[in-house]
Amino acid sequence: MTTYDISSRRFSGAVFRPGDAGYDEHRLGWQRAVESRPAVIAAAATSHDVRTAVLAAREHALPLAVQATGHGALVPADGALLLRTTALTGVAIDPERRVARVGPGAVWADVNRAAARYGLAGLAGRCGTVGVTGYTLAGGQSWLSRTYGFAADSVVSADLVTADGVALTASAEQHPDLFWALRGGGGNFGIVTSLEFRLYPVARVYSGMSFYPIERAYDTLDVYRQWALGEPAAMNTAVLLIRVPHLNKRVLAIRAFYHGDDGRRVLAPLLDAAGPPLLDAFALRTFPDASEATNGPDAPPMALRQEIELFHHLPTDALDAIVEAGSPESPIGFVDVRHWGGAMAHPGPDAGPAGHRDVPFSVMAVAPADGGPANGDAALDRLFRRLRPHATGGSFLSLLTDPARTRSAFTPANYARLTAVKRAWDPGNVFHLGHTIPPEATP
Repeated sequence: MTTYDISSRRFSGAVFRPGDAGYDEHRLGWQRAVESRPAVIAAAATSHDVRTAVLAAREHALPLAVQATGHGALVPADGALLLRTTALTGVAIDPERRVARVGPGAVWADVNRAAARYGLAGLAGRCGTVGVTGYTLAGGQSWLSRTYGFAADSVVSADLVTADGVALTASAEQHPDLFWALRGGGGNFGIVTSLEFRLYPVARVYSGMSFYPIERAYDTLDVYRQWALGEPAAMNTAVLLIRVPHLNKRVLAIRAFYHGDDGRRVLAPLLDAAGPPLLDAFALRTFPDASEATNGPDAPPMALRQEIELFHHLPTDALDAIVEAGSPESPIGFVDVRHWGGAMAHPGPDAGPAGHRDVPFSVMAVAPADGGPANGDAALDRLFRRLRPHATGGSFLSLLTDPARTRSAFTPANYARLTAVKRAWDPGNVFHLGHTIPPEATP
């Protein structure tokens, strides 16, 4: 179906209702733990279609959900109008200004390849299949974030459709309150139809993910919690306990992404603690190749549960819990210990609400959410019961999958300011199916 009349307005994309061919294909996103059954699916073919869908949802009093890749799906869009922006994949690079302009369906692999032609890179997500816009609006923690900051901090402007169906541009000069909120506040304030952000001169990086015996996990983490605090801002690292299917075993992994060519020297204390590698995959690579090598192959759509906590320090009990959760018998897919800070902790005066900027460590773990006999839920619960007494209680919005914890992704002052911006731009809370920031109560 190429055209469909929605609310007496022309919608140029395809429209699907339950029972239509294509409905099941379009209702599913990458995250299969969230299965939506919307009342209608509108697959936008143009940016004008986005405005049409917003007005149609208002006219028919339908909840409104937005999905590009579906990596960030959090709650079912049952009975809603589900707007798919997947087809709006435009990517344009301005090498002189060092700026990219992308559509809401663009994924990072497309941006990485396009920018690399000019020796430039964006603050890309770890997975190439992740949508650029949703990731960036939620803050965006990149393999270059210690070097250049949150992805949201690099946003220059955004074209969007507001809750009342108005198309406008937000920037430092136009609607500055809205522009501030967009850069880390998620999809609470409008549907972005075009996003412009800065690129950086990063042609090649020392990078990769190397594997070591799992028996070296505790000693390596013990070194990492001290060594990481002194790593240069050009270095971005993580230590994982991960099950590697092609090796059919659990291993210790070190991920590194270094904007320089002497990365092995910088990593030396960590590599010494890990011992002889099972696989040494560190090398100097182009940015697109480095992103793929550091993350590993992009995973197909699946049902996962993910948990994350932030830490000012990692005490011995936390390390014990991490090592236990990453044991060969554990059903957890991986436990990721990552160091932050660097440029993230030193934003410019006009930075948005993305946070928490001063917290050096995160622990994130992922397990299957298919309800199978491995019982990944129980293993995750055990791990985070032990970790939470040592955690800050905060989180990063782009890595948080529990909508009940949305407030934890912001400082109290920023959250209060976000609710005020929400009241100004979406007082009816139209954009609420996800990480919801409610409107500030009317005085």
